[in-house]
Amino acid sequence: MSRAVHLHIGAPKTGTTYLQDRLMVNASTLAHHGVHFPTKNRITPADLFHFRAALDLLERDWGGEPGHAKGAWDTMVRRVRRADGNVVISHEILAPARPEHVHKAVNDLAGADVHVVYSARDLARQLPAAWQESIKQGRSWSFGRFLNKFEKGGTWFYRALDLPSVLSTWGQRVPPENVHLVTVPHERGPDGDLLWQRFCTAFGLDPAWAPKDSERSNASLGVAETQLIRQLNKDLDIRVGRDVAYDQLIRQLLAQEVLVSRRMLPVRLPPDRYDWVEAQSERWIEWVKASGIQVVGDVDDLRPRRPAPDTPWHDPDHVRPKRQLGAALDALAAVTREAAEREQASTTGRLITLARRLRVR
Repeated sequence: MSRAVHLHIGAPKTGTTYLQDRLMVNASTLAHHGVHFPTKNRITPADLFHFRAALDLLERDWGGEPGHAKGAWDTMVRRVRRADGNVVISHEILAPARPEHVHKAVNDLAGADVHVVYSARDLARQLPAAWQESIKQGRSWSFGRFLNKFEKGGTWFYRALDLPSVLSTWGQRVPPENVHLVTVPHERGPDGDLLWQRFCTAFGLDPAWAPKDSERSNASLGVAETQLIRQLNKDLDIRVGRDVAYDQLIRQLLAQEVLVSRRMLPVRLPPDRYDWVEAQSERWIEWVKASGIQVVGDVDDLRPRRPAPDTPWHDPDHVRPKRQLGAALDALAAVTREAAEREQASTTGRLITLARRLRVR
């Protein structure tokens, strides 16, 4: 039985949500062509299964009740061993895996032709997106503090985004010809979604095998909207990655549905940070050229593009009260509607229960 396993390890904020959803909604047609995106069962969504498998491999416990991911990686390995053809495993938290976790992953997948796929984009686009994502997850640090810690290598995002470090670690167990770097283009390209086409090349699949497009994306917030979520995190004293109610109400309802629909001022890298990110980009490119890994795309995509000198920059740590008020009112309206709908559903549920009891009597 011939089997290849493509481990897509991230990085976060490089189209991973879109990729995982498109693989999931096209799972049946992909399987017909020998490409498998495993799931635990018909009830568990594939993306959640891959998240839990990654957590279990990394010995992390995040995003749910304690122990919710235990055993998920072993289940994933069993699904892989039952498959014939090409198997894709994808989650961005795998990027900063420690050497012992990389060793375990490759050992557990022994017998398969293991490939590592890593998607990366320039830090000028990546850092604002990473900060916003950390705020969505419950953090309350300012953009300036986040950038300072990142430059010192002191955040999870640095470990996940530093291309040479990530691929050097995974490359200890996977030969360079099996390591695929997908660069995120600055434009979509003349033929539509260029990034999706690059992913297909890295995974060895024909784009025609996944005809259904994904409607999911992890959209960015603006300066006022991010500042609003940040202030909520501080006032509510959110436990990062632990509060399920927060995840459903603040992150999903507000951050990913309501606030992204507003007209926004985008979060951009401060002008005085470009020298540093340009130096990092050159370090990345030099490493890639010397590594022997397979590049899908153009390494020049990793170079940041400075905005025009007259482009205004809006500091997300100092947002005008009027802009924050507009975002806050939209958020309040959405939460009020959600509370009313939940109360109505609760009342309906109590009436149904009472009616059933009366029938029994």
